[in-house]
Amino acid sequence: MEWLSDAFDLAQQWLFEAVVQPLVYAAGLGGWAEDAFDATGWLLVGLVQIVVLLAVIGPLERWRPVEPVRDRQAVRVDVIYTLVHRLGLFRLALFFLVTPLFDAVLGWLRGNGWGTLHLDELWPGVTDIPWVAFALYLVVLDFVEYLIHRGQHRFAWWWRLHALHHSQRQMTMWSDDRNHLLDDLIHDAIIVAAAQLIGVAPGQFVAAVAVMQLSQSLQHANLRLAFGRLGERLWISPRFHRRHHAIGIGHESPGPRRAAGPPQGAAAPSGGSEPRAAGSVGATVLGGCNFGVLLPWWDMLFRSADFSARYEPTGIRDQVEPDEQGRVRDYGRGFWAQQWLGLKRLAGRA
Repeated sequence: MEWLSDAFDLAQQWLFEAVVQPLVYAAGLGGWAEDAFDATGWLLVGLVQIVVLLAVIGPLERWRPVEPVRDRQAVRVDVIYTLVHRLGLFRLALFFLVTPLFDAVLGWLRGNGWGTLHLDELWPGVTDIPWVAFALYLVVLDFVEYLIHRGQHRFAWWWRLHALHHSQRQMTMWSDDRNHLLDDLIHDAIIVAAAQLIGVAPGQFVAAVAVMQLSQSLQHANLRLAFGRLGERLWISPRFHRRHHAIGIGHESPGPRRAAGPPQGAAAPSGGSEPRAAGSVGATVLGGCNFGVLLPWWDMLFRSADFSARYEPTGIRDQVEPDEQGRVRDYGRGFWAQQWLGLKRLAGRA
């Protein structure tokens, strides 16, 4: 851990001095140099992740794809989402828009007795080992991620934003960051607050986010890959997560509704799997399965895991089943269209 941290620090220092710092001073923003140095760390992490995507996960997709890529435009839009998030552009916007408010809220919490709990001090001699502390924080943050994801599928208003992520019918390694920006703002606020309250150090937080993002890029890949009977229960695989994106399965739960056939273009449910949600045309019952981000343990604990060995078509039921007026829902083709339609869904107008 120490040599890796040292190597990262050297690379961050070089990138800052060679590229970022001259730009900051040229723009007359010398007073922001310290913040720019922190932002350089996120930029470096993003660049490393994109290299891994192109050099490792991309070849895996071409090696064993689940399906041929027919909608290149949809994939190109997902690339835009990835660049916006992995290169720090979204965090830069958050810094100027909401960081002062967020700092004020955290200050208020601490002023009212909600001090930081340092989990790495709970078991002296064990949790003060760097990799043990990092693993502990990663597990706790992963549980928070699971709860957030359950909320995104539980509350109708939140689902209207999160549905954009599920509307991708051509899933690839670029699909992880395909989210509504307001959904990302809510998610990031919760994660940062949780990290602050349990005492995650800044460097550990950057590393934890990087691990989560890279793993999720692999999970979303157009890749026919599972980790075996034991491995599937230790770390989330592309097959496990693809089930979460399956039409009529991953974002719906069974309910007292009129029986309906499987969505158009979707395979019949496999034997022994969680029952496919039945329902009237265009209707859904919020819920689903396989909400985990890194570890399937929480799905197993709360009985939301589905380990079916299937690779179902991905998307949302109302994209493929017309409503009573014969219409299917439009989630937008371009970046800004998708953002605008998400706000309209939130307002109940789309």
